[in-house]
Amino acid sequence: MKEGAQIITSRRGLFYGWIVVVTSAVGLLLGSFPIVAFSFGVFFRSYTEEFSAGRGAISFAFTIHNLLSGISAVVVGRIADRVGARKVILPGLAIVAAMLISAEAIGSRVWELYLFYAALGLVGSATTTVPYALVVSRWFDRRRGIALGGMMVGLGAGAVAMPIVAQRLIATTGWRSAFAIVGCAMVMIPLPIVGMFLKEAPAQMGLLPDGASSTTAHSQGGGRENGLTWDETKRSGTFWLLIAVVVLLAASVHACVIHLPQIFGDRSATPQAAALASSVAGMALLAGRIGCGYFLDRYFGGYVAVAICGAAALGVGLLWTGGGDGVALAGAFLVGLGMGAEVDIIAFLMSRYFGLRSLGTTMGFAFGAFVIAGGLGPLAMGFGFDRTGSYRAPLAGFCAAAIVAAALATRLGPYRFGVACSDQTLVSLETGTLERRA
Repeated sequence: MKEGAQIITSRRGLFYGWIVVVTSAVGLLLGSFPIVAFSFGVFFRSYTEEFSAGRGAISFAFTIHNLLSGISAVVVGRIADRVGARKVILPGLAIVAAMLISAEAIGSRVWELYLFYAALGLVGSATTTVPYALVVSRWFDRRRGIALGGMMVGLGAGAVAMPIVAQRLIATTGWRSAFAIVGCAMVMIPLPIVGMFLKEAPAQMGLLPDGASSTTAHSQGGGRENGLTWDETKRSGTFWLLIAVVVLLAASVHACVIHLPQIFGDRSATPQAAALASSVAGMALLAGRIGCGYFLDRYFGGYVAVAICGAAALGVGLLWTGGGDGVALAGAFLVGLGMGAEVDIIAFLMSRYFGLRSLGTTMGFAFGAFVIAGGLGPLAMGFGFDRTGSYRAPLAGFCAAAIVAAALATRLGPYRFGVACSDQTLVSLETGTLERRA
């Protein structure tokens, strides 16, 4: 009776799960990816001047980071499944902050840049989507899409703000000090906030997912973490279909977003205008976070994935046309939209097709594929430019890749672990959409 009273009381105020969402958003805002990945293009010119290297060689640093980050994401997810996300996130934040501060010691040889990005790749996954998505998915079921979208707003806000902040810091203090300042901010802001407010699961506070009553929870199966084991998941054809969509879309959007300042710069744009292009993509990324979560809660995720892949293909095509600044900015927006929505789709669909039982590992593998493909895409774009002297050929290839991703997404079947609903609603097994009981 005491436990039931505690649950009922919790529903009268703010459900603590939303505090977990905000906490996760803050952690992602000042995590590894906004400064290391989304701002890489802003650092690009400083790197080429500092290390006297071509665009392909500089892009290789980003590729090293993403390859190692992708591999470590699987390990991070596996550990989070076993010991909890907090024990992954908090040490990760501290170590990444220390690495950023150590950027002051980087010399003028390009292998030192490679070593710096390799180290960040090995540890950075602990501060990115994988552990946070695991926690938020435990706190929400019916509202999981919008909750994951809210969590990812932090990453989107970082993608909008960090390139501008980094550009200002580079101009005033140099690129090494820019990293060090962000590292100090990481120690002062997300580390204590995540330590204080992030809770692993609602059961720790006597609560249920979505702030449900005990009656609703009974209809939902008592909040158990059902799902497939990792061995069962990796034998599923749906899993590898999702991975193929992730790889094709991630390579395409990352290649464009990372090279946006150079694409605009080659059209005689100012450094400020080139930074604006990155910020426009970041704004779209933010819009993708919010909008994608909203639609995932209301429509079948396969349809949402097709729409996002199609929009990204159109965006790459607009960049390929070489039109005026307005057309190019529209292309940047659509590419950023695809980049923003993709991570939401990964987390949501992995939980719906394979459940929560091994979501950390499943999400880690999918996110690993995402970041590895995201590293190879800019590398291919850079070498394509070095070989042809233009971005047109690689842009055409990535446009085709996004179209193929959209076609593959049409092959997704019904959810295996649909939304747990109240007595008045059910989930359509054909489409995954919510329907009212007769």
